[in-house]
Amino acid sequence: MIKVQNVDKSFDGFRALQSLDLNVRKGSIYGLVGTNGAGKTTLIKHVTGILKQDGGSITIEDASVYENLEIKRRTGYIPDDLYFFASYNLKESARFYRSIYPGWNEERYAQMAKRFELSEKRKLSKFSKGMQKQAAFILTMSSMPDYLILDEPIDGLDPIIRKLVWKYVVEDVAEREMTVLVSSHNLREMEGICDSIGILSKGKMMIERDLDELKSDIHKIQVAFREQSQNPYEGLNVLHKESRGTVDLLIVRNRKEIVEEVIAKNHPVIFDLLPLSLEEIFIYELGGGDSEIEGIIF
Repeated sequence: MIKVQNVDKSFDGFRALQSLDLNVRKGSIYGLVGTNGAGKTTLIKHVTGILKQDGGSITIEDASVYENLEIKRRTGYIPDDLYFFASYNLKESARFYRSIYPGWNEERYAQMAKRFELSEKRKLSKFSKGMQKQAAFILTMSSMPDYLILDEPIDGLDPIIRKLVWKYVVEDVAEREMTVLVSSHNLREMEGICDSIGILSKGKMMIERDLDELKSDIHKIQVAFREQSQNPYEGLNVLHKESRGTVDLLIVRNRKEIVEEVIAKNHPVIFDLLPLSLEEIFIYELGGGDSEIEGIIF
């Protein structure tokens, strides 16, 4: 388990992280989302032990991560800004990784290098950014990490390669209970793979929820009544309401059975429960139209 408790970090008086908590369950995929400058990369660098927090604690399996070589050997990290030895090719980089990570799997490396169709002899510094990300992914996954930390891992990758990347990640979570923390500015990408989501804004954790739980108590409803009472939605937590002729469209935060009970009392002629995307959920959970959230979604 990855646990961040009450973490603060400042740079020259600027508070980059503020009283921040984060919890990633063992064998799960946690999506960290937010606009540029929200603090995602700063938090990632603390979780990987690159930076030391000013206050609070960051632990993996109850051990502090900062300068912890044992944890680092079991953690795979792919940053947004990649670094390779300038003269190394993929094969030479694999030899370097093999010397550092005790879980290195040569069979997996050979299989992945073939699957991604990357040259093992060409210098990595000559690769495009997308090809470098693929190389970093091959090397990291071949290290068989218990913990995988990814910062914008699929930027610059085409849809086929992105699907292949997530296939390997999801399989390792299912088969080895690998624990994943992935940072992205794209909610659409996160919705399909994550078990839990945390949203950062200005160094603060605004929402941290299990996806299934998040989707179970917020609903979009379309409803019309033959004879509308003075307040047909009394008892519902209405986050948003608009009318289209005689039909009302509402976003409500209640359990499904409560929504159905309240609406049924007024004998609707139209009543539909409509699915919400993760994007819509975050917009309405955070007040609808918040510029920080719109920057994540659109």
